[in-house]
Amino acid sequence: MPPRSTPTARQQRLGAELRKMREQAGMTAPEAAAELGTNRTGISNLEAGRFGISADRVRMLASIYGCVDQPYVDALVAMARERGTGWWEHYRGSIPTGALDVAELEHHARGIRSLQLMHIPGLLQTEDYAKAVLSTAVPPRTAAEVRRRLSLRMRRRDVLDKVAPPTCTFLIHEAATRMRFGGPDVARKQLEHVLEESERDNVTIRIVPFAAGGFASAGSSVLYVEGPVARLDTVHLDLGTGSSLQYAESQLACHRAIIDRVEEISLPPRASRDFIRTVAKEL
Repeated sequence: MPPRSTPTARQQRLGAELRKMREQAGMTAPEAAAELGTNRTGISNLEAGRFGISADRVRMLASIYGCVDQPYVDALVAMARERGTGWWEHYRGSIPTGALDVAELEHHARGIRSLQLMHIPGLLQTEDYAKAVLSTAVPPRTAAEVRRRLSLRMRRRDVLDKVAPPTCTFLIHEAATRMRFGGPDVARKQLEHVLEESERDNVTIRIVPFAAGGFASAGSSVLYVEGPVARLDTVHLDLGTGSSLQYAESQLACHRAIIDRVEEISLPPRASRDFIRTVAKEL
């Protein structure tokens, strides 16, 4: 079987976890290869996500590495068993990989915690609002590029309608509620949509008012995606120059602490809905 030319972020993550497991066992790649009955290149390809791996081999490697965290191993086995391509693959080649990584993360998420400073979270955006946001890029996007990205963003919202949707907490800064992307009418309808979505059982929306003051990482938005076990959580940072995925344990702990702190200083859900209604009336 030829190697994957472009492994997805999730395939790369499975490989990275296998590498982490090996390193924590204190084994070199050649030593692991000898135990598995392959060569060093085979181990390297597995750990880079360039080759798939069977569920049985994941369990074999876990045994070789002496990993006793069974829920973690089971989660890796489930990742190895995934077959086929996700709906987001339809956009590959026409939209940057970073945007597809977000869709893939959200699709597999058990929980989502989002901190947004200047935009309404993507999963809560209306079509008109999303189009206005996507049209502000530098350099300017063509009409075709905006349509493709808009199509992807609207499709991402389907994750909220899954049979077992992720539990979502959206921390939205007051600045985001007052930014008038698309003009007052579009902004007002967007806030009304946020209020509608806040009625979902799996969605909690909390506003971070200006009066709450400053907090760590106030210069960037954070998407914290919870996996089946905490060791498989992922952080997505949306930066002006691109996106970044982080999943080192120290990075996860740092971002969890940041979001926990912001949640502490944010308004409760009911007060947040009242706040949104007040801002919408001012538009």
